[in-house]
Amino acid sequence: MTTSPAPTPAAPAKAQRLKRLFTLAAVVLVAGIAWGAWDLLVASHQESTDNAYVQGNIIQITPQTGGTVMSILADDNDLVHAGSPLVRLDPADTQVALAQAEAALAQTVRQVRQLYANNTTLAAQVKLRETDVARALADQARAQSDLQRAEDDVRRRSALGRAGAVSAEELKHAESALQSARTQLAAARAGEAAARAGVAAAREQLASNQALTQGVDVARHPGVLAAAARLREAYLASRRTELPAPVDGYVARRGVQLGQRVAAGTPLMALVPLHGVWVDANFKETQLGQLRLGQRATLTADLYGSKVRYTGTVAGLGVGTGAAFALLPPQNASGNWIKVVQRVPVRIALDPEPLARHPLRLGLSMIVTVDTREQGGATLAEAPRAEPLAQTAVYAAQDGGADGEIARIIAANLAH
Repeated sequence: MTTSPAPTPAAPAKAQRLKRLFTLAAVVLVAGIAWGAWDLLVASHQESTDNAYVQGNIIQITPQTGGTVMSILADDNDLVHAGSPLVRLDPADTQVALAQAEAALAQTVRQVRQLYANNTTLAAQVKLRETDVARALADQARAQSDLQRAEDDVRRRSALGRAGAVSAEELKHAESALQSARTQLAAARAGEAAARAGVAAAREQLASNQALTQGVDVARHPGVLAAAARLREAYLASRRTELPAPVDGYVARRGVQLGQRVAAGTPLMALVPLHGVWVDANFKETQLGQLRLGQRATLTADLYGSKVRYTGTVAGLGVGTGAAFALLPPQNASGNWIKVVQRVPVRIALDPEPLARHPLRLGLSMIVTVDTREQGGATLAEAPRAEPLAQTAVYAAQDGGADGEIARIIAANLAH
């Protein structure tokens, strides 16, 4: 009777090793299938970059008129609301200019009133000159009659003188009277011409004065309107000594100091509206093929980590690479040229809700992932912007009191 040999101890170990290998292969296979499915269903429809930074509007606060800084009402990192005063300038110079403009308007109104009054005076002068013409005509008629009478006397005495009935001396007196009558007639005719010239001059003066006043009243006269415009300019300058915040935001880069003499346009501080920031994501040019306007994006900030997620929308694709708009664009025509993948800025408009809960600062690093499954959008804007990108109404009311001041001065100087 024979006995079978006993199993060796290596058999169970080999079986266990094979089992582990099969398990590992299965895990690798499942992981590969999962990764392939994720890549096919998710990753292939996403474009990501960590070359992204928070950007926003930096509003420079600059005076519209020169002056000396009298008070500073906001400092770095302060929250200010639209219309809140930030800086006040010394108003002394502008108040003097305003007083001069008010006096100039009052004087102009009185001068224009004099123009209107001159119309009546010049019309009376025309009538007076016309009376002079009538008087000159009467004098000429009288001189003509005297001349006719003197000529008749000379003819009659000449006939009598030939018959010896009139002395030579009497004839000589008649001839002298005739010469005098002729002189008086010439003088009367010259007087008529002078009177008619006076009428023409008076009418020209009246027409010239009427041209300055015709068709408008005193308040709408061009001279008054020009003086009113100068008053409005001075009034605006007096109101602009107080610099308001154009929008809600936070103060940054305050450089103005008390007592500083500033000119119009000098940067005094900056204002950053953090509620309106966006993200500029710099995608490689090889990633732009699937990006479209309107696609949704998910973002995380290094400040808060991956636990805080922001959402947004692709609002614009840059019209040039960063290198194209650099201060010193690269010169690629050289012999040692090396191709470098370029990046194009893509603007991501952030949704307001997560931004309000977790405020961002300018310049913070972001990680952006864009879902590219929606391909219905365009790559460039197809129509002009329908509404202003940004606007403020805080400056609209600065000249609100100028019209009332102008009307008051005109009414006060029109009173009789």
